[in-house]
Amino acid sequence: MPSNPNVLVIMADQLRARSLPVYGETQIPTPHLDRLAGEGVVFDHMIANCPLCTPSRAMLVTGRYPQTTGHIINSTRTRHSEISIADAFAHAGYATGWIGKWHLHTGAFPAANQPDHVPEGRDRLGFQYWRAYNMHMKYFDGWVNRDDWEYEQWQGYETQALNRYAFQFLERVGDQPFLLFLSPHQPHGTPYEFAPAECYARVPKNLTLPANAKDITEPIPLSRPVRGGVDKPARGDAKAMYRHYLAMTIALDDMLGEMLGFLERAGLDKNTIVVFLADHGSQVGAQGVHPWEKRHPYEDSIQVPLIIRWPGVLPGGTRNDCLTGMPDLFPTLCALCGVPVPRTVEGTNLAGAWLAQPDAPRQEAVLTMNFSSRYDWFGGGMEWRGVRTRDAMFVRWLNGKEELFDLRADPLEMNNLAERDEGRALRARMEARLNDLMARRGDELVPCDHYRSWLDSQRRVVRNAFGPLSHPEEPPDWSLLRPV
Repeated sequence: MPSNPNVLVIMADQLRARSLPVYGETQIPTPHLDRLAGEGVVFDHMIANCPLCTPSRAMLVTGRYPQTTGHIINSTRTRHSEISIADAFAHAGYATGWIGKWHLHTGAFPAANQPDHVPEGRDRLGFQYWRAYNMHMKYFDGWVNRDDWEYEQWQGYETQALNRYAFQFLERVGDQPFLLFLSPHQPHGTPYEFAPAECYARVPKNLTLPANAKDITEPIPLSRPVRGGVDKPARGDAKAMYRHYLAMTIALDDMLGEMLGFLERAGLDKNTIVVFLADHGSQVGAQGVHPWEKRHPYEDSIQVPLIIRWPGVLPGGTRNDCLTGMPDLFPTLCALCGVPVPRTVEGTNLAGAWLAQPDAPRQEAVLTMNFSSRYDWFGGGMEWRGVRTRDAMFVRWLNGKEELFDLRADPLEMNNLAERDEGRALRARMEARLNDLMARRGDELVPCDHYRSWLDSQRRVVRNAFGPLSHPEEPPDWSLLRPV
C-alpha cells in the first residue's frame, strides 16, 4: 500500500443508507456518489451504534463506546483526556482539520440559530485547522468558529461554503499528508430552511415511501417562510419531509462532485482515501415513527452509507459485506495509513476485511443502543439495547418489549419474530450475543435517570460505566498514543 495517504472524511448528518441510489433509492439522481461508488467500495453493513449525533460522533472521533466516553445524549462536553483520531494522525506527521458541524461540546446550549463557540485547545480534540460550529441549523449564511474565539459568517448555502473552507485547507498543507473531516449538517431537518431551489428541481413532485413507512400528518406551523421557494409544509408529513430530505441529499452530492474535481485539479486524487458516511439515519415515517426522528433500533436509523475510494488499493465498483460500527473507523483508518492505533481505542481494526483479504478477521455482531427519549436531556421511554449482525437485528426495550427481524428475508423489518416459534433459535443466538457485547462494555439496560450522575453542572463527563473519573479537563496521557 502507498505510504502516508491523505484521508478526507465527508460525514453527512442524518443520512440513512437506503435514501441513496447506490443503496436502492430510485427517485433522485446522485451522479457523484454513483461515481465514487464506481471508483471505490460500497459497504453494505455500516452501523451507527447509537443513532444520535453526539454519541455517534464521539465513537468515530475517539474509537470508544458511549459507556466509556460518557456521550449518551447530545451537547455533552468531551473530556480533555480523550485521545482522538486527530491526535493519532498528527503524532504521525499529518496536518489535521475539522470543517462544519462538531457537536462534541455544549456550544450555545441549548442549541439555537446563533454563532456558537468551541474553545481552542482540548475541546477541539487536536484538530489543528478549525472552521467549525458545535450545533446550529442556519444553513444559509451561517457561522463557523475560526482558529481563535471569533466567528465568521459564510455566504450562501452550507455545503458550498464548507467546500470553500476545505479548499483553503488543502491549498495550505502543501506536500504534508492530511486528515480532513468535512462535516455538513445536511440532510438533518431544520425548522425553516432546507436546500437551494435548484436542488428541489431534481426531486420528483410525487414521491413514494417504502412499504414500512406511514405518511404521517402532524402539522407544525413554521415561524417564517421556507427557503428554496417551497410553501410552508407540515414538518410531520412524511412525504413533504422526504422532499426536503432528498433535496438536501442532492446538495450533498453536488458538494462531493465539487470536492472530487478539486482533488483532481490539485493532483491529490490518486493518494487520497475519500470516505463518505453519515453519523446516523432518519426514520422518514418508517415503523410509524415521526419522519425526522432517529434513536430507534431500525435500519432507517442505524444503517448509514459508507463508500470509500482509494485508487490502486481498493477495488473500484465493488461491494463489501464487512460489518462495521462507528468505533471501528478510527483504528481501521489508522491501520490503512500506517498510523499506530492508540491503546485507548475500543473499536476493531478491520483493515484486512476492508481490503477484502482472504481470512481477514471480521466481527460477527455489533452493539446498538439508545439511552434517553430526549435529545439533550434525560427522559424515560426510549431506553433499549440491540445487536446487529449481517443477517438479523434483535432489540430489547426497557419496558420488556423485544423485536427480532430477519434482515435478509425482511429488510423493511415488518415481521417481528421475537414471539414466534420460527424465530426461537435465532432469538436465543442473538440474545446471547447481546448479553456478551453489553458485558464487554460494562453496560446495563437501566432507566435513563441512572446516567444523571455521569455529567456535572457544566455537562462535562465525570463518570462512566466503570466508575468515577478524574477531573474532566485533565490532559491526555500521551504515552497511550503508542501500542504496547
